Amino acid sequence: MATSLDSLTSRFSDPQQLVPELGDVSTALFKIIGNGAVPRSTVTLVHLRAGQLAGNTYLTVMHTANARRAGVLEEKIAAVVSWKDAPYFNQAERVALELVEAVLTPGGCSERVPDGLYARAAEHYDDRALATLAMAIGQVNFFIPLAVIGKPLPGVSMADQWRTSTTD
Repeated sequence: MATSLDSLTSRFSDPQQLVPELGDVSTALFKIIGNGAVPRSTVTLVHLRAGQLAGNTYLTVMHTANARRAGVLEEKIAAVVSWKDAPYFNQAERVALELVEAVLTPGGCSERVPDGLYARAAEHYDDRALATLAMAIGQVNFFIPLAVIGKPLPGVSMADQWRTSTTD
């Protein structure tokens, strides 16, 4: 049974209004990942995969839209969830997706990012790009709790995503 987005509400109102300091942190994180060291399209793929790993519709919908704005092909966006056997990704994108999975997926008692994975990443990214990629993973990970706990509304404008009542 489908639910109209008009009748849905988030759990709390806009976090930036509740905690104004969030704006400074957000601005700094966006500046870091926008430094040009990693292609914007790769960052959006990493963020989309993180949203999928978190099992969060809001993040998945938002990062899908961001990937489209970054010019990522629809086939590639659709295949992020199954990137390991999809033919659409270059090696640099594959290692970036492998890194986000390694960081955000519990690995039992083994090292999450083993030396071999790091070495493969270093074949495609210089030190600045690797640090930027790590920060891109950290950026989305920073916002996952807000998405999971606060339940912003997916697919609506930024002004409407934090709606605590249908009369806001």
